[in-house]
Amino acid sequence: MPADFKEAERLHRFDIAPSLLDELDGLIEEFDASALAIDFVQAHASESLSRVIEAVVNDENLENPPTLAAVRDAIVDGLGARLVGEGVLDEDEDDTLLSEIDVLIERLGADALAEEALRYE
Repeated sequence: MPADFKEAERLHRFDIAPSLLDELDGLIEEFDASALAIDFVQAHASESLSRVIEAVVNDENLENPPTLAAVRDAIVDGLGARLVGEGVLDEDEDDTLLSEIDVLIERLGADALAEEALRYE
């Protein structure tokens, strides 16, 4: 941000809590200005994908903790449709599961533990 904008933002702020610019300045100071912004974004599953992940995690037939790739395979094999049939998901929630898991896999890796992407709210 230009220096004059940063100064104006600081002068006209009445809140004592750190501003977004203060937080960004701190990150730049700690990690350098060339750090990629995407590295500071947390990747979490949506509420509907979290329900799917929980269904896979709670599968008693699995020997190892499921990865994001295993969750993707379960979605491809029809888990989303099954959860819609059981009333766990709404019909429209099933439409975006595959694209969302693909984004998480791209961001975190196929071998990332699925449980780490759960969103708890």
